[in-house]
Amino acid sequence: MASIFLPRSIRIGGGVIAELPAALAQFGLGAPAILTDPFLAQNGTLDRLLTILAAAGIAARAYCDVISDPTVASVEAAHSFVAKAAHDSVIALGGGSPIDTAKAVAVLAVRGGTMRERKVPHQEDAPALPIVAIPTTAGTGSEATRVTVITDEANDEKMLCAGLAYLPTIAIVDYELTLTKPLRLTADTGIDALTHAIEAYVSRLANPFSDGMALAAMRAIWPNLRTACAEPGNRAAREAMMAGSLQAGIAFSNASVALVHGMSRPIGAHFHVAHGLSNAMLLPAVTAWSAPAALPRYADCARAMGLAADGEGDQAAVTRLVEALRDVNRDLAVPTPKSYGIDETRWTELLPLMAEQALASGSPGNNPRIPDTATIEALYREAWA
Repeated sequence: MASIFLPRSIRIGGGVIAELPAALAQFGLGAPAILTDPFLAQNGTLDRLLTILAAAGIAARAYCDVISDPTVASVEAAHSFVAKAAHDSVIALGGGSPIDTAKAVAVLAVRGGTMRERKVPHQEDAPALPIVAIPTTAGTGSEATRVTVITDEANDEKMLCAGLAYLPTIAIVDYELTLTKPLRLTADTGIDALTHAIEAYVSRLANPFSDGMALAAMRAIWPNLRTACAEPGNRAAREAMMAGSLQAGIAFSNASVALVHGMSRPIGAHFHVAHGLSNAMLLPAVTAWSAPAALPRYADCARAMGLAADGEGDQAAVTRLVEALRDVNRDLAVPTPKSYGIDETRWTELLPLMAEQALASGSPGNNPRIPDTATIEALYREAWA
């Protein structure tokens, strides 16, 4: 048995951002607050959105100071902005950070309190303000998930918060918004989406519905990842990456992520490494360690990605998968923690705390092979160089 949760409305395709007013009208919404970051406020994307809304007679206020890897303080600042007017919804414009911020603000605006009291295992299911997610990256899949991640500055902990309150009501998935993404962002968010798909498929909470989405995501992402990086204007590759990211988001929202994500969050919190990049740093090593406990599932991933033939044995297929993950990191210049410039002494000193925080997130418990803190520390050391 499985419980499946999805946004109530998903509009997907090139130029679909123009349908935002109609999507809002379907739900009787007409007073949104827009949460975005300084880059999108400056490059014309926010102005385009405001123009579309204004043409439909919708006056929206925009908050443009969302930060990467949102913190308790940054969420509170955005919440204060939204609370100053009578808004009936929040629109998240951007990558994972604006969407995560909007999810947190939507809850705080209705029920108050703090994000710390809402970290897992707490489930926040009662309705919040309706959330409209407009992703501008093909990676997080956050437009279709019921989770948000907020960093507590007091202890450098990336808090995973979950529940139906964080699930967007409307997702506007327009691949044309990704055509100007730079190579580094394209690569890191693309591998992030691939990680979502693989982890959802091998998760102990996987189910037939999430399996279908995860496999479809892998089939879309893997053949197009390098192309999207090498040819940023390739519309077919960008469209496939956007669709794959959405499918992967749906998959992990209904099956959960696993060890890679559990280990990734402390790297982001302590060393301010972007989420997609820290996932990419860890994916080959964690996959190699985890695979013996779910060889057929990982072999299915290899086949979906076109790395192994249907008749090829599971062990050979998984070997190809691990090699391919290492190869794509090399081809797309994914740095190791060492080459990224992280101080080795501080990295080593923080390993026990990082391992503890990884386990506390709950994600490693969904992994096919469940680690202890010593194993997680060893995997961090392997990923280092």
